[in-house]
Amino acid sequence: MSVIQNVSIGLSEEQAMLLDVARGFVRDQAPIEVVRSHLETETGYDAAIWQSMVEMGWAGIALPDTVGGAGMGVGSAVPVFEALGSGLLGTPLLSTTLAGQLIWRAAGESAADWLGRLCGGSVATVALLDQADWGAANLGVALNADGTLSGAKHYVSDAGVADIFVAVANEGGAPVLAIVERDALSEAAIAPNTLIDLTKRAANVDFSGVVPAQVLRGESVASALRDTLLLGALFTAAETAGAADKCLRSITEYLKTRKQFGKLIGSYQALKHPTVDIYVGMENARSFVYHGATVVGDEALSVDAEVACRMAKVSADDVMVYAGDRSVQFHGGFGFTWECDSTLFIRRAQWAQQMYGGALHHRKRLASLLLDNR
Repeated sequence: MSVIQNVSIGLSEEQAMLLDVARGFVRDQAPIEVVRSHLETETGYDAAIWQSMVEMGWAGIALPDTVGGAGMGVGSAVPVFEALGSGLLGTPLLSTTLAGQLIWRAAGESAADWLGRLCGGSVATVALLDQADWGAANLGVALNADGTLSGAKHYVSDAGVADIFVAVANEGGAPVLAIVERDALSEAAIAPNTLIDLTKRAANVDFSGVVPAQVLRGESVASALRDTLLLGALFTAAETAGAADKCLRSITEYLKTRKQFGKLIGSYQALKHPTVDIYVGMENARSFVYHGATVVGDEALSVDAEVACRMAKVSADDVMVYAGDRSVQFHGGFGFTWECDSTLFIRRAQWAQQMYGGALHHRKRLASLLLDNR
């Protein structure tokens, strides 16, 4: 059965180059001190860093060159997100990339103007959740007969800086995508959320009374939405695997320098074994992530691709939760303080579990995908 036989994994020369360049960018432009300096700012990131990322072509890296993108394929975004995760760097790249994928998969080149704006640096986001419930249909926002929207979306990523909103709405029982310009929303329509991970931003957005700039309809919308959610899981898993690597490096550095009772604490097996477990889990997650990068494409995602995206998210969430917890415990009382980077890791673990489905969400769906037809 192909769904369990496809174990292909590859890292192309282009992807390897992207990973090296992105890691160097994060190391030079966003060391942890810079990231910390933006934790309590309004946007959570430096606009100059975002502009540099746009100039490097990352805003359109997953889009075809016919609409202004880099034409490198959707899998090429994975090494970039891994590198960003390794620096805990919060920018609107994830939101913009997913909005671009949703528009592209729903409308193709007929939406070239919107996609060109995204490639040029306009920030976009997908407004999906009505009640923040993964079990709901998420169609509480309606497109009315007079062409206006009614209803609100919750926890819209990067809504505070978004230029373009892609709101999933209901029209006669069918899902449509309402593209809304920032100028169409009043300031009161956006209510910021407080997230546990302060490198990330989100807000509730009230679309009531707004007339969309364009509405995307048709059978392709449901398929595009499904694929975009799976890609969201994959890209978030890539970020999370990168964050787990950063956490592991922080732990090992501490174990090699901290002494207790006259000995380096890294010499104790009670700390060595969990550290090895984190390393194994992190490499396992990276394998699943790059398997996902290998099998996803610009066409509708196959069952193999769905399995890969879900497995990547499960493995990345699991190792990040464990790594964040061990980092806090290994650092003792200091690990619980704001000054210790351990708090950033455990917060990132909590955030990641809530994005595009947690490990339990995906395991339930993997069970039917992998076992029902055996």
